[in-house]
Amino acid sequence: MGNSYAGQLKSAQFEEALHNSIEASLRCSSVVPRPIFSQLYLDPDQHPFSSADVKPKVEDLDKDLVHRYTQNGSLDFSNNLTVNEMEDDEDDEEMSDSNSPPIPYSQKPAPEGSCTTDGFCQAGKDLRLVSLCMEQIDIPAGFLLVGAKSPNLPEHILVCAVDKRFLPDDHGKNALLGFSGNCIGCGERGFRYFTEFSNHINLKLTTQPKKQKHLKYYLVRSSQGVLSKGPLICWKECRSRQSSATCHSMKPNSSVSSTVTPENGTANGYKSGFIQTDAANGNSSHGGKSSASSSTPARPGNYSLSPRPSYASGDQATMFISGPPKKRHRGWYPGSPVPQPGLVVPVPTVRPLSRSESLLSAPVPQTPLTGILQPRPIPAGETVIVPENLLTNSGVRPVILIGYGTLPYFYGNVGDIVVSPLLVNCYKIPQLENKDLEHLGLTGSQLLSVENMILLTIQYLVRLGQHQSRALAESMLTTSEFLKEISYELITGKVSFLASHFKTTSLGDDLDKLLDKMQQRRGESVVTPFNGDLHECVSAQEAAAMIPTQNLDLDIETFQIYQPQLTVARKLLSQVCAIADSGSQSLDLGHFSKVDFIIIVPRSEVLVQQTLQRIRQSGVLVDLGLEENGTAYQRAEKYVVRLDNEIQTKFEVFMRRVKQNPYTLFVLVHDNSHVELTSVISGSLSHGEPSHGLADRVINCREVLEAFNLLVLQVSSFPYTLQTQQSRISSSNEVHWIQLDNMEDMSCEEKLYFGLNEYSKSLQWGITSPLLRCDETFEKMVNTLLERYPRLHSMVVRCYLLIQQYSEALMALTTMASLRDHSTPETLSIMDDLISSPGKTRSGRGHMLIIRVPSVQLAMLAKERLQEVRDKLGLQYRFEIILGNPASELSVATHFVARLKTWRGNEPEEWTPRTYQDLEGLPCIVILTGKDPLGETFPRSLKYCDLRLIDSSYLTRTALEQEVGLACCYVSKEVIRGPAVALDLSGKEQERATTSENDSDELLIDLERPQSNSSAVTGTSGSIMENGVSSSSAADRSQKLSLTPSFQSPANSMGLDEGVSAGTGGAGETLKQECDSLGPQMASSTTSKPSSSSSSSSSGPRALSWPGQLPQGCRGLHAALPPIVILSKAAYSLLGSQRGGKPPASSSLLPHADVAWVSSLRPLLHKDMSSEEQSLYYRQWTSARQHHADFSNQPDPASGARACHPRRLLLTGPPQVGKTGSYLQFLRILFRMLIRLLEVDVYDEGEINADHSECSGVSQAEGEPWPDIESFSKMPFDVSVHDPKYSLMSLVYTEKLAGVKQEAIKDSKVEEPRKRGTVSMMLTKYAAYNTFHHCEQCHQYMDCTSASQMSDSTLHAFTFSSSMLGEEVQLYFIIPKSKESHFVFSKQGKHLESMRLPLVSDKNLNAVKSPIFTPSSGRHEHGLLNLFHAMEGISHLHLLVVKEYEMPLYRKYWPNHIMLVLPGMFNNAGVGAARFLIKELSYHNLELERNRLEELGVKRQCVWPFIVVMDDSCVLWNIHSVQDQTSQPMEAGVSSKNVSLKSVLQHIEATPKIIHYAILGIQKWSSKLTSQSLKAPFSRCHVHDFILLNIDLTQNVQYDFNRYFCEDVDFNLRTNSSGLLICRFNNFSLMKKHVQVGGQRDFIIKPKIMVSESLAPILPLQYVCAPDSEHTLLAAPAQFLLEKFLQHASYKLFPKAIHNFKSPVLAIDCYLNIGPEVAICYISSRPHSSNVNCEGVFFSGLLLYLCDSFVGADLLKKFKFLKGATLCVICQDRSSLRQTIVRLELEDEWQFRLRDEFQTANSSDDKPLYFLTGRHV
Repeated sequence: MGNSYAGQLKSAQFEEALHNSIEASLRCSSVVPRPIFSQLYLDPDQHPFSSADVKPKVEDLDKDLVHRYTQNGSLDFSNNLTVNEMEDDEDDEEMSDSNSPPIPYSQKPAPEGSCTTDGFCQAGKDLRLVSLCMEQIDIPAGFLLVGAKSPNLPEHILVCAVDKRFLPDDHGKNALLGFSGNCIGCGERGFRYFTEFSNHINLKLTTQPKKQKHLKYYLVRSSQGVLSKGPLICWKECRSRQSSATCHSMKPNSSVSSTVTPENGTANGYKSGFIQTDAANGNSSHGGKSSASSSTPARPGNYSLSPRPSYASGDQATMFISGPPKKRHRGWYPGSPVPQPGLVVPVPTVRPLSRSESLLSAPVPQTPLTGILQPRPIPAGETVIVPENLLTNSGVRPVILIGYGTLPYFYGNVGDIVVSPLLVNCYKIPQLENKDLEHLGLTGSQLLSVENMILLTIQYLVRLGQHQSRALAESMLTTSEFLKEISYELITGKVSFLASHFKTTSLGDDLDKLLDKMQQRRGESVVTPFNGDLHECVSAQEAAAMIPTQNLDLDIETFQIYQPQLTVARKLLSQVCAIADSGSQSLDLGHFSKVDFIIIVPRSEVLVQQTLQRIRQSGVLVDLGLEENGTAYQRAEKYVVRLDNEIQTKFEVFMRRVKQNPYTLFVLVHDNSHVELTSVISGSLSHGEPSHGLADRVINCREVLEAFNLLVLQVSSFPYTLQTQQSRISSSNEVHWIQLDNMEDMSCEEKLYFGLNEYSKSLQWGITSPLLRCDETFEKMVNTLLERYPRLHSMVVRCYLLIQQYSEALMALTTMASLRDHSTPETLSIMDDLISSPGKTRSGRGHMLIIRVPSVQLAMLAKERLQEVRDKLGLQYRFEIILGNPASELSVATHFVARLKTWRGNEPEEWTPRTYQDLEGLPCIVILTGKDPLGETFPRSLKYCDLRLIDSSYLTRTALEQEVGLACCYVSKEVIRGPAVALDLSGKEQERATTSENDSDELLIDLERPQSNSSAVTGTSGSIMENGVSSSSAADRSQKLSLTPSFQSPANSMGLDEGVSAGTGGAGETLKQECDSLGPQMASSTTSKPSSSSSSSSSGPRALSWPGQLPQGCRGLHAALPPIVILSKAAYSLLGSQRGGKPPASSSLLPHADVAWVSSLRPLLHKDMSSEEQSLYYRQWTSARQHHADFSNQPDPASGARACHPRRLLLTGPPQVGKTGSYLQFLRILFRMLIRLLEVDVYDEGEINADHSECSGVSQAEGEPWPDIESFSKMPFDVSVHDPKYSLMSLVYTEKLAGVKQEAIKDSKVEEPRKRGTVSMMLTKYAAYNTFHHCEQCHQYMDCTSASQMSDSTLHAFTFSSSMLGEEVQLYFIIPKSKESHFVFSKQGKHLESMRLPLVSDKNLNAVKSPIFTPSSGRHEHGLLNLFHAMEGISHLHLLVVKEYEMPLYRKYWPNHIMLVLPGMFNNAGVGAARFLIKELSYHNLELERNRLEELGVKRQCVWPFIVVMDDSCVLWNIHSVQDQTSQPMEAGVSSKNVSLKSVLQHIEATPKIIHYAILGIQKWSSKLTSQSLKAPFSRCHVHDFILLNIDLTQNVQYDFNRYFCEDVDFNLRTNSSGLLICRFNNFSLMKKHVQVGGQRDFIIKPKIMVSESLAPILPLQYVCAPDSEHTLLAAPAQFLLEKFLQHASYKLFPKAIHNFKSPVLAIDCYLNIGPEVAICYISSRPHSSNVNCEGVFFSGLLLYLCDSFVGADLLKKFKFLKGATLCVICQDRSSLRQTIVRLELEDEWQFRLRDEFQTANSSDDKPLYFLTGRHV
């Protein structure tokens, strides 16, 4: 690692990068460390260092010390103890000269009754420092307070007073033998033996007591008077090696190389190192057991060995210790210079584990790894000297990486070294259960011990060698840091040597002079701009004036939304709906009527312009109603904001709009949200970057989080930094781009996405010009230069080389062919293509080349240099060079702008290109600079993307992938051929293997084969590159093109010379006709022609053709093709797809620099992981670093739950896939949906069977508010049904009907249910709502305030007897606490007695009197059961009538509603049963209330007898009035106004003499309502869906509880025939919502016993069968089957009645639908009933349905029948059928046959209905 970094790289991430690198290496399956530790000796390169480069900042290191190590959990200094202090020193062995084992020691038992507690003396007094630190302790003169350590209390120090004569002096000498001490606990004095004293203070030693071993520290008082631990008592003089006669010369110890690796990775070159005291007998001892080391530039944050802060309290303790070396250190050499006395500081180490096995649960054999040298440990407590000249010699501060075991003491210039636990922390793997291991695909036995892992790591690190270690050093820096480093190198002139190297060409000529000479030779002329050879010159004026042909088929991207974008927009919308429906109250969509937005983008001027362009082209501002059509273009700018210093003011304006418009839903789109996601508070780490923390300040500010009308949509191609454990976005709120798994999805699209995966897979296609390339020649040149310039950042070196490569390629292609051999073939072919393509056509179109140079200074340098070369070569009109700097707008020369305008056609005069897409077709080099690419879109003409500068600084997944993301685009579908595996988007390798032999080699891309192409290889066989890129002639490419892309099957051999293997075929590949590397042998690309003689048209490598290279005059296909990407070697190896189905290596990199892995042991990402699965993976395994904006979003300590913001979404999709278009479309459909939420589809159908001519004279005058009972009762009842929902129903016979022409009734096909007409209406404040509506006003009405309230509803049984059912009926009420006031309960308990009813005379404007019953089924969510707004919030009694099995669902969604639960026997019943029970219950309740109120003195007839029965789809109510007729004879208009249900009910309830009406209702709304239909304000006719029912008057008229259809028509006819009044208010109308679910839906008719799943549908005529036949029995209610059968069986049952309305079918006491072709004459059998006049009518049939005793033979004899009329008698069972035939004497007039008996197709336990048919005799 080049030592030039010392002091310049000012951040604290060396150890972390090392940590990541080691970890990655251990996880990498392909690296096998060489098993020899001799590799530790690296190649002895030396480089001089100057101390001027070294700027260690020791004070910076100290600042971060405690924070850093307590943060990352490696060392906790909270007790102010270094780890060496925590551990016992080595045993007594170190005080003796022998290495014999310690002598076991048995302690004398304590005297009887004395205290033996640790930390207390035998007298029971506390000796612990923590207890005594504030005490004033008196000690005799000459005594000192010292700290003793007890082995049983490692965390405590015991305080003792000891005579200082028996303690050593400052130099570790002069201590008297023996001991004298006092106990400061009990005050006992005069202990003369340390053994005796140790017993007294309960040290409980297991070894011989020695003062040297157990008296550890001096105790000192701070200025505050606190007694605390001071310096160590230095018993051993060997700790400081002062000079003595026996000292030997200091020789670099061989172990130095292993433990100290200076910065560039080579240790042997430096005469420096640690001198280890354990080097006796000349044996070198490796420090592998205790420490492995590397080195770093001095940077803040590393642990520094300067004195510990804790020593600074009280007296500043200095610790100089001197003394002669002990005799065992005889390996020292005489005459060594001795370092000055330094500071001895115990180094923090990692506590050794208590057991020797692996950190994981399974034991691992501890045998050494084969071939690995086991280093000898340095004994703990030994001393290692840091030489004074270490820093001077090495130029860096070495980092000692703590390995395994205990570190020695360091002495000397300890400030020059850094100790770090990061290495050993890599291996701190948590205890894992076996199931966790299985999840990771491991077994315990596979895991190495920590020691072996560290040894392997050291080997791996050592193998890195120089360039890799330099790469490692560079990869540690954040992008900002390495850009600063480059900037520093350029500013300080460190690059001057490199710059001067490149002043000469590769041939040794002075470059500038050479260029000047060429310019002079050319004179004033320049190379022709287009449509001409490079040798053709024109004057500058002529060149500027040349106008290209207008390219009419120019592929300018027009903005349109494609299918995948629509799909994703819908996914976003459904996620927003899911948030609204989640019940978390975080989003109320019903609240909003408008959508507004702001888009926040990173600091890129081009991106701002690009986003503005998309907004303008999409028309979204006008669609959302935000701007007028004329002004939208200018006003677009306020909707896009750049994250720069001005954002605060713009954002405040936006937030003001949010606050001021509560009914507008705002969407804050944060595009490219992964960029600069740093936290505001980590400003200290920002190094003053202007954009630091801005996104955090905006996106995560309190106003944004709390605004209920603001959605945040974060959009990113690389969302990994948003997917950590601390993510603020719920994983369920992520919307991922759709997986384009198969071509069928895309069949309608003309273009297909070509992204990172496709690039990676393209490497296996095996064609001559791969899409992803590595320029090996360039890499070799780079390596040579890097060795020569070790102090420069590799990007600087690469950039200078790249500039030279492009400059020389330009020269080689124009004037100096001799330079060809010195340009890499890759560079030469790119430049050749770039400058020759404009010359081929009169349009002058060409290609774009992007050169990515992240450093702005380097980019400016590159632009200036290349521009200078271009201009001096006269190419300034041939192609443009543009600096793509995010901070500034595009700057393009005027003559190129003129050319662009010509191509585009109708641009205004002042037009200039604002985005890269505007440069479509312009031959140009874009030098793209800036820290990150920011999502800019490039034109189709982008052909080359040069990423050779993107190297080791880009080792995170985001950094690397976003660079290649520049080239991602959509490619033409014509390019991609074949089945669903085209481009192998599905990744299914097997499908290829199964294809037939002929097509097994077929490429999946249309390849244009040159007619003659072997010369492409033979001419240049020497230049086939190592990476398989063959070189080719660029000559006359136009000749090689076939004009129609053809797909020919290749020959078995690809016909290539050596170097390209024929077996590499796969799928097709990119496109140029020319192969891309021109060989050095070729003197000129313009002279060599392909030789047709040596060619074979059926073989040869294929290449794809780019547009714009066709012969002049031929307009070829403008195929959009993927650009070619040239990568550095490092990037190429990471992005290349690995064989064996593994994902590219880049996917296993750390996902983003702002996150860290949670654990080093984790499963790998696998190939087939969807982006959803990857998100969950990163959310589990990564966490935000401290400077990340999400770092503060830590989990709640109690629950462990993290706060995800409920209104925040994340849209992720690959780069350039179309996310902007998608979210603009989302805004559009979100607005449409809000409008739709404010709209409702209501039925809009005109009345049927209308005949306005029959206005009888007795009708009332217009404008009367209520009917007059006298005149109303004289009106005839209109028996015809006018409700359009009954258009397919049998007509009810009237005398008028007899005159209707039969042809007029259309015979409509009843098989297909017709679509009923609907119209969309705006909801008003008076609408009824379903469960999806939430608002402030009605949420009390809708929801429980707490979960407990669900249980507050009580269940009450209510029993009554029903004469119709002939049994007692038990219903259940569920009554919420809040609604109990509507009921009467018994005094004793909670027995439900009745439901309160008001009085007829009550006049309360804030209530309606009638209880409202709503039967509902299957519509717990969609039923319009929220009447709060419809009732204007007033008090009302509303009961939901539900089936027993649906009760839990309705109760869940409508917890505040009263439920009436029908008995279980009605679970399969139709709507008739619900209406029957409502009416029966209500009458029973009326009687109970009359009895109750009678006791209170109220007359029985004064109790209110009405109930409202309304459908669950009634949504709006209207009032109509006829406007005054104008003078013209035109029809008068109708004015309508929306009114509330309350006002409708209150108006009807106020009808005079209301109790004389049986049923009151209103008409159905229709847009066709005319003044004619309102002429009569009241009608006496059928009413439906919404009725006031007088349960007193209708006591004896029942709903037919068996019925599924037409129960209301049947009931109305029965009511009318009983002489009761039915009144319809025509000035009110009801709108019914078209609800698509639930309600009166048909049963799905299935066989009772399923034989097979796939049965043909069962037809209605199969719903009945002959009794006892083998017919398929059905699982459906008998009544339902009967009614459905009758609807379709009129042709069979009543053939004479078809279209014969003069002769209807006679139906007694019932109305059943027997098909629209038939009319039914309804006759009531009851005495005194009013019936239609049917004198003289001959009936075509007779229908008797479950007839009762009122129907007798006499009644039937009154009616006349046609000859051949038919009869149908329906009964409950066979016996009652026969009894009925006999009782009614039917056999007298009707003829029956045995085979005319039928039953519904039910099994006997389902109680089939039976019927008999017969013919009139």
